[in-house]
Amino acid sequence: MNTQNTDVHTISPELPAMFDGMKLAAVATVLYILVRCLNLKSPTAPPDLTYQDTPLNRFLLKSCPQLTKEYIPPLLWGKSGHLQTALYGKLGRVSSPHPSGVRKYLPMQDGATATFDLFEPVGDHRTGDDITMVICPGIGNHSEKHYIRTFVDYAQKDGYRCAVLNHLGALPNIELTSPRMFTYGCTWEFAAMVGYIKRTYPQTQLMVVGFSLGGNIVCKFLGENMTNQERVLCCVSVCQGYSALRAQETFLQWDQFRRFYNFLMADNMKKIILSHRHSLFGGNPVKRIDLDIGRLYTATSLMQIDDSIMRKFHGHSSLKEYYEKESCVHYIHNVNVPLLLVNSADDPLVHESLLTIPRTLAAKKPNVIFSLTLHGGHLGFFEGAVLFPQPLTWMDKVIVGYANAMCQWEKQKPPCQSVPQSESSCEEEQS
Repeated sequence: MNTQNTDVHTISPELPAMFDGMKLAAVATVLYILVRCLNLKSPTAPPDLTYQDTPLNRFLLKSCPQLTKEYIPPLLWGKSGHLQTALYGKLGRVSSPHPSGVRKYLPMQDGATATFDLFEPVGDHRTGDDITMVICPGIGNHSEKHYIRTFVDYAQKDGYRCAVLNHLGALPNIELTSPRMFTYGCTWEFAAMVGYIKRTYPQTQLMVVGFSLGGNIVCKFLGENMTNQERVLCCVSVCQGYSALRAQETFLQWDQFRRFYNFLMADNMKKIILSHRHSLFGGNPVKRIDLDIGRLYTATSLMQIDDSIMRKFHGHSSLKEYYEKESCVHYIHNVNVPLLLVNSADDPLVHESLLTIPRTLAAKKPNVIFSLTLHGGHLGFFEGAVLFPQPLTWMDKVIVGYANAMCQWEKQKPPCQSVPQSESSCEEEQS
């Protein structure tokens, strides 16, 4: 009788437990990575403030609660500076409004044509005064960007007229009329817009607002010439880097993926420049500047583009000279109007070493408040409960809140602080 041998495979009782252990380890690893990448263990806190103890600063901090209260970003992703920055850059704002404005064209002396969009207020300002916000957007940005539209809509509804500069060459449907486009610190177009507002609305007072690169431009504009500060109530700068020369080295580092952001911004700048290739590289050879288009195609960083193209628009002999002359760090100490400087500690574009500039300035000058949030990324500052952000950001609220506080201060302060008087008459009025 033949017996048939059969192989019986039995599963060790330890194997299921081992597989369960591997699953748990994988889940734990994924959770650990998420917690680290999303920075979920980071606490929330009020902004870190640097300022001198003056009556104005005490009033501003009391009247603008966003500067002293805890900033709470969305729970699941808002503590990641990268996600805040990415959402600002790609998705803009939630349910972005479409404020109605009028585009203005201003001919410049060199043949260029500056453009800006003018938005009239929706309703009266709470003080009854005529106030205009003159706004300078970030690099390659304009009035049609989501974060600008959201802010303008919010400011309009609070009674502010808004004038938003469109950086020269940034609007895709507006041709350049001279072989020049916007640069890191050129204030010509912003000055032309401010001059138009002052002439057209002789009773208006100005609130100056700058985002990122625009923050550098507005602070440089105010500090270049003391007359630029006439009729200016205050200035707010958000997420600027203060010194392009100091930032140059940090942009080549991989810390916080800064080198990757540098590549992305360089790629965007290349697209803007090449969209105007005929105006910049063709046309009249007498007016044309000697620009190196060959190096532009191979550029992988903003510094390479600045060296081969941007510095030549204003005749700078070297990249070092261009960055020194166009950075507000050499002018900002001349700004005497109330100045709010806002940055985020987790901004992947602005290295922490650059923040010594505003911190030192605020410690030395009584008109300056430096606000450093723990979270917010680069121009993000989203707020929300768990996952979905609110349409308005902390940034929008703090700018308008600071502006409202300044208007209230101007309305109620003693006359001796509005018009220069002798110390004795001032003391008599206050006694």
